[in-house]
Amino acid sequence: MAGAAKWVLAGSAVLVLAVGGEAFYLHHRNAVDAAGPAAGPAYKTDPDDEVFVKAEHPMSVKDEKDLKGRTLWVSAGGQMDYYPFTGGKIDFKSAGVLLGAEPIVVKDAVEQVAPARTAIRMPAGDKQVFLIFNHGSDPQEYATPVGYKQNGDYTFLTDQIYFYDDPHKLYSYWGPAVWKAIDEHRAEPGMTEREVQMALGQVSSPHGDNPGDRTVTFDDQGHPKNVTFVNGKSTKVEDVKP
Repeated sequence: MAGAAKWVLAGSAVLVLAVGGEAFYLHHRNAVDAAGPAAGPAYKTDPDDEVFVKAEHPMSVKDEKDLKGRTLWVSAGGQMDYYPFTGGKIDFKSAGVLLGAEPIVVKDAVEQVAPARTAIRMPAGDKQVFLIFNHGSDPQEYATPVGYKQNGDYTFLTDQIYFYDDPHKLYSYWGPAVWKAIDEHRAEPGMTEREVQMALGQVSSPHGDNPGDRTVTFDDQGHPKNVTFVNGKSTKVEDVKP
């Protein structure tokens, strides 16, 4: 996962969501700052930065189709809408938003022209590329975008949107209490910013430049919460009053 100061992929035009007049960008998980401080106290390594997060660098629709039968886990929580897929067609009425660490089972990948109104977090391009998947125990198939085609060229964001390995195992040292809160999409005192982000989603607005010592407003699917962090841990979780 990214170093705490580099959670925002500011150079990308994709996966952008405006909330409260601000723009929020897809979490970049693997940008680790290799240069420690030149002087002063010894650099304290964040164990999250040492976790190997797999990337598969898909280049084609075939690469996406080759994911059939595999389980992926959502990394870009709170970012990607998913839509019912029936009879080989996508019904572009959102069925929900994929949440952090949730598993999906890939059934196929398809290309389809997406309405401009749905191109909030992924450019519409000439066509979008969608993963077809099952969600939990629901037998209904769903579709969610993982890339787009523009002027004959494909761009895929699968590596940024999903984990290929179960994050519950990658970050098992977070402990069962934290993972229970994440799986229930709750923020609790004692959690780090990364843990809260996994629980409440990546749509957030930080108030301050020092990760771990600031307040962050998380959109939390339209139910915003202010989470205050002191010395790297959350100390207060409050609903934002209308």
